[in-house]
Amino acid sequence: MKVLVATEKPFAAVAVEGIKDVILDAGYVLEVLEKYTDKSQLLDAVQDADALIVRSDKVDAEVLDAAKQLKIVVRAGAGYDNVDLEAATAHGVCVENTPGQNSNAVAELVFGMAVMAVRNMYNGTSGTELKDKSLGIHAFGQVGRNVARIAKGFGMAVSALDPYCPDEVMTEAGVTPVHDIKSLYADNKIVSLHIPATAETRGSVGYDLVTLMPKGGVLVNTARKEVIDEEGLMKALRERTDLKYVADVRPDRADEMEAEFAGRVFFTPKKMGAQTSEANINAGIAAARQVVAFLKDGIDRFRVNK
Repeated sequence: MKVLVATEKPFAAVAVEGIKDVILDAGYVLEVLEKYTDKSQLLDAVQDADALIVRSDKVDAEVLDAAKQLKIVVRAGAGYDNVDLEAATAHGVCVENTPGQNSNAVAELVFGMAVMAVRNMYNGTSGTELKDKSLGIHAFGQVGRNVARIAKGFGMAVSALDPYCPDEVMTEAGVTPVHDIKSLYADNKIVSLHIPATAETRGSVGYDLVTLMPKGGVLVNTARKEVIDEEGLMKALRERTDLKYVADVRPDRADEMEAEFAGRVFFTPKKMGAQTSEANINAGIAAARQVVAFLKDGIDRFRVNK
């Protein structure tokens, strides 16, 4: 069987070596397609692949149509909106992600940006500290839990909202469960977003929620740009000159925001949350192990499609 690693943005070399060891030890063939510049290259390479490992690469219906032997796609990372789940299901292809492998890297970036925001983007003026400030975590998955862990080291009071997470999981982590989204925003100086981009969440964070935040509030987004109502956010920033927005996902209207709200917004040039050597290696090797587990034993613990 052939396992294809197709990465427009390659894994670190040490991660590729780790993937290679896992795949070859299982008796499979490995092909690596890196830094490809045209979709046709992916379409050619995937034709005889039984398994596909990607990062942020698009796996749409056209790719799945070309992959006649494909049985599984593993997205090395937590988010998987780059894979067409409906098309994969229609083609009988299992889709998995690798939850938790990038979580600490993303959580650390939350605080890198939060510190920068409360220190006024390091512009030379006096800022504030995170100690004794309140932090609201919007979604308490793997990243949110790592954010809570790190926040305790800063001496912050932490609460979280996640209708899919039992209260006892939060309380055991020293986090106060919140069941009303308005309270999450109104009661926390800093709110960190970790919700996925779904039909329910797209454009869900905007004017009405952001303007509830206390004076000097900071919204941190290391999730997806699609969850933000950009027009509503800009209206909030316009009316509330004390608010700040920092994101690991450059908005569609980033240029306008940077011009109008200079000193109060910051965006990484590309998605950087998982861009650490450790996360890169962890996610790649986890993806390879999941491929082997599925092909050998049908294990699909991390399946995200039906």
